[in-house]
Amino acid sequence: MKKDNFEAVIFDLDGVITKTALVHSAAWKMMFDEYLMAREKKHNEPFREFSHENDYLPYVDGKPRYKGVESFLQSRQIEIPFGDPSDSPGLETICGLGNRKNQAFNEVLDKDGVEVYQSTVDLINKLKQKGIRVGVASSSKNCQAVLEKTGLIDLIETRVDGVVSAEIGLKGKPEPDIFTTASDNIGIPYDKAVVVEDAVSGVQAGKAGNFGLVLGIARENNSKELKINGADIVVEDISEIGFEGINQWFEKGLEEDSWSISYSDYVPEKEKTRETLLTIGNGYLGTRGAFEETKAGEFNYPGTYIAGLYNRLISKAGDRKVENEDFVNAPNWLPIQFKIGSDEWIDINKTEILNIERKLDFRTGVLYRSIQI
Repeated sequence: MKKDNFEAVIFDLDGVITKTALVHSAAWKMMFDEYLMAREKKHNEPFREFSHENDYLPYVDGKPRYKGVESFLQSRQIEIPFGDPSDSPGLETICGLGNRKNQAFNEVLDKDGVEVYQSTVDLINKLKQKGIRVGVASSSKNCQAVLEKTGLIDLIETRVDGVVSAEIGLKGKPEPDIFTTASDNIGIPYDKAVVVEDAVSGVQAGKAGNFGLVLGIARENNSKELKINGADIVVEDISEIGFEGINQWFEKGLEEDSWSISYSDYVPEKEKTRETLLTIGNGYLGTRGAFEETKAGEFNYPGTYIAGLYNRLISKAGDRKVENEDFVNAPNWLPIQFKIGSDEWIDINKTEILNIERKLDFRTGVLYRSIQI
């Protein structure tokens, strides 16, 4: 019998196995809106409601509860004491607000119960049949209660959640601690394990842990963000890849990924470093991986270097002379400019980029680029 190419899957809970992400979002909104309205009366601050897209997703989603409170308040320039986890829900501290949110979540949970993503449950059952180890890593302190309500608790071999993290001092996402600990608990090497996440902080954690596959589930129309932040593959539902797709990644995709470097975004401040990493050459001539239409400037530095073509300069360092030999930048052979219709020539640093992919294949020495503007 052929052995499968991976040995474990570590799932996030909210938004991956269960539909409690929406319950969490509603509970956060209820708590923060009440608090912000109270601040409006107390400090005469203009009330700006807490929103799912602008506040929950970037500042709260996937993070430990108190870290989520702190992150959101920092985004609004609100400073209050951290407090203590034992603070009452009515206390104006980070812990107090976090406990108030948890109270609201449990009220909704008790009233409405928990829905699951059936495709994920089906995959968990398939994994168990195949002898693949299954774990859950979540920031939630309600993880055990939710798993018990869904009847899935007996299928999970290890649970590393907010309660466990507090007990043993694990760092929350985007640090990889909860995923690496879950993998350690079942004795599986990270490169033989899969992390399944729907939050940006979660895929960042999976990438930081160097797991064999980081699978992003784009429940929030956030495919691009998940890909940029570390997901190897992004799907809208786990049924799109299934057991066979995961197995295929470990058979073919992982090797291809190991023999390449790629970027799914354009960040001007990082571009000179990326141009260096994307350099191609043949041992005699090397060309930086710059965009063909760019010129040397604040963010870009196209350059071509030839073996044996260098400057030798002598400079004084203290009381002695130092001789340096440096490659000189040969004429740039890349320049291509283009425009769309009668518009201006495209300037990559002044153009809205909708999608971009760059990949350097180390085996062939070919640098690919596709861009949508």
